Amino acid sequence: MDTPFIKKVYLTPRQHIAYLRFVLESYDGLAFIRTLDSHQALVEIAYPPSRSTDAEALIRALAAELPLQETDPPTSDQYRPL
Repeated sequence: MDTPFIKKVYLTPRQHIAYLRFVLESYDGLAFIRTLDSHQALVEIAYPPSRSTDAEALIRALAAELPLQETDPPTSDQYRPL
């Protein structure tokens, strides 16, 4: 079965989460972001495989602009959901 979205987890300073959300949502359907843990500033960015070229280019551009470090997905006991 095909995965409907590619999901990657990133650490970024808390003050950048709203900016990331604003930029990603402005590209209408290109990628989606959710905060996994606001205390650790852990976010998940998901995008459809058909849009991976554009989504990954945008993520690289954002990573050049602000601290955005890819990390392993947490286990359910490693983060505090909102």
